[in-house]
Amino acid sequence: MIKKALTIGLISGILMSFTTTPGSDKFEKKAHRIHEKCLTVDTHCDTPMLMLKSDFSVRQENKAPHSRVDLPRMKKGGLDAIFFAVFTAQKSRTDENYKKTYDLANQMLDSVHAMLKKDSDLATLALKAEDLARIEKTGKRAIYIGMENGFPLAKDLSRVEEFYKRGVRYITLCHSNHNDICDSSSDSKPAEHNGVSEFGKQVIAEMNRLGMMVDVSHASDKSFFDAVELSKAPIIASHSSVRAIAQHNRNMTDEMIKKLASKGGVIQICLLDVYVKNPDTTSVKFQRVKQFRTKYKPLLGLMTEEQKNIYYEEWEEIQGMDSPDMPSVKDLVDHIDHVKKLVGVDYVGIGSDFDGGGGLMDCSDVSQFPNITKELLRRGYTETEIRKIWGGNLLRVFREVEKTAEKIRTNPHLASL
Repeated sequence: MIKKALTIGLISGILMSFTTTPGSDKFEKKAHRIHEKCLTVDTHCDTPMLMLKSDFSVRQENKAPHSRVDLPRMKKGGLDAIFFAVFTAQKSRTDENYKKTYDLANQMLDSVHAMLKKDSDLATLALKAEDLARIEKTGKRAIYIGMENGFPLAKDLSRVEEFYKRGVRYITLCHSNHNDICDSSSDSKPAEHNGVSEFGKQVIAEMNRLGMMVDVSHASDKSFFDAVELSKAPIIASHSSVRAIAQHNRNMTDEMIKKLASKGGVIQICLLDVYVKNPDTTSVKFQRVKQFRTKYKPLLGLMTEEQKNIYYEEWEEIQGMDSPDMPSVKDLVDHIDHVKKLVGVDYVGIGSDFDGGGGLMDCSDVSQFPNITKELLRRGYTETEIRKIWGGNLLRVFREVEKTAEKIRTNPHLASL
């Protein structure tokens, strides 16, 4: 009788282990429940570039690599909020280029606001951290706006508030080249400002005053350390990964991550392949991407409509190429693990860079975001930790930025301290 009871107990234990293992029905249901309960935020996608095209609509479900973000796939992937990035490439700082870039930024902002008006049954503009919870209850997607590259400011400090009034809630200080605000991590030329410029200091102070998040993705290491000290509020890296895992100058060192965390900021891990995993530089796809960027870099912002169409077609072709070395969600979560072990789970989130190069083997668009939750759950992350990663940490920083702005408005002298 005892032997029979032990046998039954052993079988029950084995059956129970099967139901809670990854891939089991119980595991899938638990992952789905957790993902649905999270207020999920992706802090960076470049979809506004596609929205300038007359044949593209975020209301319609598209397919990768043509596009990786639209409202139907956001719903499928349980993504509650996304930051649409108004991206402008860096060009020579001439009056003509300042004007063209400023006009392009406003054109993208116009397209986002027009979409929100047209598709108001599916999406709503979000302006504050607290807006997300309210919008999520309506079943709509929350659309925040960021600006990638401060080049459109054109040395005009008043434009920070101008863009804030148009809905912009973070500015990525620079892009792949030095600009008037700071030095870039990717410019082959020597540092121009040795970090953040005098104008950049004014820009950061103005962003603090308004309640706009300071984004250090793309900034040089020195620019990062300057920005984190200059800002009176916590800062973000909207789409950066860990340099200790993928040795790319766009990624953050352990020293940078520790500094970011000590000031209450957050690093939003990026899904762009070479930021996630050291690439096979001999692969055909890697070489094609390298040739593509070399070819088009001097033309960015200067192309005719016909040239833009050729550009997008060529990029789609490259993105659609097979890549046996393509990183996976497991590789991505290695970065989250690293940050958690280094500084704690309170300082990490997700910033996909979809429609700007982001995409993994098993997370090629926003509809596949639940795969990240499943991998986190497989590794033993708690529901509380997963909720922090998917939006809680970013919203905490956003609230602190807003509180800092309120303090400055109440006590203007704080801005000069």
